[in-house]
Amino acid sequence: HRSPGWPAPFARVLLLFLLAMVSPACTATSKADVDGRLRDAASRGDADALRQAIEDGATLEARDGQGRTALLLATHGNNVDAARELIEAGADVNAKDALQDSAYLYAGARGLDEILAMTLAHGADLRSTNRYGGTALIPAAERGHVATVRTLLRAGVAVDHVNRLHWTALLEAILLGDGGARHVQIVQLLLEAGADPELADGDGVTPLAHARQRLAEGRGDAAGQQPRQDQGGQQREHDDQADHPLCVHIHLRRRRHGGFDAVLVEGDQPF
Repeated sequence: HRSPGWPAPFARVLLLFLLAMVSPACTATSKADVDGRLRDAASRGDADALRQAIEDGATLEARDGQGRTALLLATHGNNVDAARELIEAGADVNAKDALQDSAYLYAGARGLDEILAMTLAHGADLRSTNRYGGTALIPAAERGHVATVRTLLRAGVAVDHVNRLHWTALLEAILLGDGGARHVQIVQLLLEAGADPELADGDGVTPLAHARQRLAEGRGDAAGQQPRQDQGGQQREHDDQADHPLCVHIHLRRRRHGGFDAVLVEGDQPF
């Protein structure tokens, strides 16, 4: 006696239809899981787990909720081995997140020189810019990463690129640096690479003028000392720069073909 129900052929068709709907959903869930494992391994710097996720079919460029790839997450943690695995597997060193950071830009800005070198060797876009419209060189100069600045200059990053704040690497090193030995060296590197000491900011103030202002503050003017006066009682402006122990003094001399060479004279005081 056959139990009531749908005809057998119809039941089989319905079953196949339901299976066809469920299978892609399961596959999508599995794919999301393996992509998540890849990003997690990259964040933790677990190269073995990362390799396993890649073998399991993880997508190298899969993003998290903030648009970050596994390579960018590895870079955030300065996880060099994980970054190497991803880059050698073909991860895009220029892929940006929601903040417009890429592995290349972030490594440059943070002075992560091992990862930076790998990105440069695997197609880093030297013209790419961050959310402020600046190249990797500008934040590297601001933050005092001497080796990073040297590497980026040698790689060919434009030394006089102007960001959306109307600042160059030279301006940021002078304005936002601490005036210590690292920033002195960075200013020297930038000038030797051809940075223009007369390329003004958005207010028309040049790096040379900003440097002189910081020198004036470092001389003690900011501590409340009165400007020096000459024998006739007239105020003298910047007249003691030549003999004051300065951290940085930019001296300009004419080139043969016009323009300027910039030379640093160092002392032992901060800006």
